[in-house]
Amino acid sequence: MITRIVKLEFQQERIGQFLSFFETIKDKVNNFPGCAGMQLLQDQANPCVVFTYSQWDDEQDLENYRLSKTFGEIWPQIKPWFAKSAEAWTVAAVYDGFSLKKG
Repeated sequence: MITRIVKLEFQQERIGQFLSFFETIKDKVNNFPGCAGMQLLQDQANPCVVFTYSQWDDEQDLENYRLSKTFGEIWPQIKPWFAKSAEAWTVAAVYDGFSLKKG
């Protein structure tokens, strides 16, 4: 299992448009083969900054998504709305206290 964290900062006049657009595509990403789930997080201090937090079965599943028609339709739509370049990290949990609390 890997986790992908992507930081997106939108132009102030575009954040509402992005959030509306996200509602139309969230299920496509969340239900993509190999995706174990996804969250959209919005910064409390700067609402123009959002993070996608997604978990994938493995690197190949993430790569399949990045090469997919779905990603190819989403990214070109939102990229012009960015205030800054996107940042992304692929990470693995070293410690997971959330899963301990679920048990």
